[in-house]
Parts: sequence; C-alpha cells; structure tokens
Amino acid sequence: MTTRNNSSSVHAASPSNGPASVCAPRAPQAAGIYTAHVSAYDTTVIAAETLFAGAFGLTVGEICGRNLCDLLLSRSPVGLLQRFTDLCEGRTNGFTEKVAGRNSTGRPFCASLVAKILADPAGPAGFTTLLSPAERPEPVGEREEVKLSELDARLVERVATGASTRQLANSLYMSRQGVEYRVGRLLREFDAPNRPALVARAHSLGMFAPGQWPPRVLPHFIA
Repeated sequence: MTTRNNSSSVHAASPSNGPASVCAPRAPQAAGIYTAHVSAYDTTVIAAETLFAGAFGLTVGEICGRNLCDLLLSRSPVGLLQRFTDLCEGRTNGFTEKVAGRNSTGRPFCASLVAKILADPAGPAGFTTLLSPAERPEPVGEREEVKLSELDARLVERVATGASTRQLANSLYMSRQGVEYRVGRLLREFDAPNRPALVARAHSLGMFAPGQWPPRVLPHFIA
C-alpha cells in the first residue's frame, strides 16, 4: 500500500452489503489531513488512506468494515451518530466535530473530523471524512479520570454485551441484589440514566480496548 505525498491514495474494502466503494477524490490535500469514505447506512469505513488507518494503529484492511463512530472518542457518541444521520437525510451539508482516538500504543490523540456527503442520483452514496490530528497533544475533551475496581470493570464489560441482571449474577458469582446495587452505583457515577447510556459513556471515555469482543476495559482504567 502507498502513502500519499502529492496525490491521494485511498484503499477500498472488498464489496459487501451496502455501498461497495466510493471513488476517492483526486485533488491533493493539505499535509496532515487523512481521508476515508464511510457508508451512509451505518457509518462503516469502506475505504481509507493508509495514514487515516495508521492514526488508529490499524492497517487499511483492519479499519475497513469497522464502524467509524466506534473508533472515535466523542464526548457524545449518540450525538456524533445523530450528526451523520442529519447529513444523510439532507438536514445539513456537512459538519466539523472535535473528536479523539487511540493510536497503536493506546494513547489518545485529538483531531478535527470533517464530514461531507457524497451525492448519488439514487440517494446518499456515503460520506467523505477528513481527519486532521492536532499538532500538539492536548487533553481529550473535558473528562475526569475514571478508575474502576476489578469487579466494576467486569460488570461494565458484561453490561456492554447486553447481559441481563441474572446473567451478570451468574457469571460474576453475585446475588441479583448485589448486581443491581453495583450497577446502580455505576449509573450514578457515570451520570447515566440507564444501562445503554452507561455503555455509551464508557465508550466516550475510551474505556474499551478497540476492536475487541467481548469488550474489555483497558488496564489503566482499573484501580
């Protein structure tokens, strides 16, 4: 695979459900701006520059097929997805969002994400996304440092898989009342109204190891 010096080089994934590929723009872009094309249906990366994938510590083959919103550490994952929805449905022509991600060492980086629609006569063909990493490291959002106990980390991981209270109790050798108590405490700590919001908040804080299922909380979030 080639990286770009004076011309664009965007690599596409193999055809799958939804848009198979979108032609890459050929006009040169400023240094430090990396391009990817994203499905209009589910924000899955369908083509990417080597440098775009490399910003997340991935190869082009690894990043294609991944959900862009899962890779980005946004203050509001639901809000970011809504901005893509607004773009797809024609309520806006594009947007710019401050986001963050994790590089190959697991360290966070800050960036600006610019998204624009790729028009097609039959409807939106996808999105062009431009990622511009910040030149200087800076804090990732206005986040407080969160530390979980080993047990709470295991709870959050299993809640992220959709496990019920009974399943949580069985897998962690706890009573149902104990599970409800600890989950309730986590909801208050994360200022989340319910379990899906708890998982979204954990994603926005970058607590889960990228590309891993079932989800695993990264070690530095465990006290």
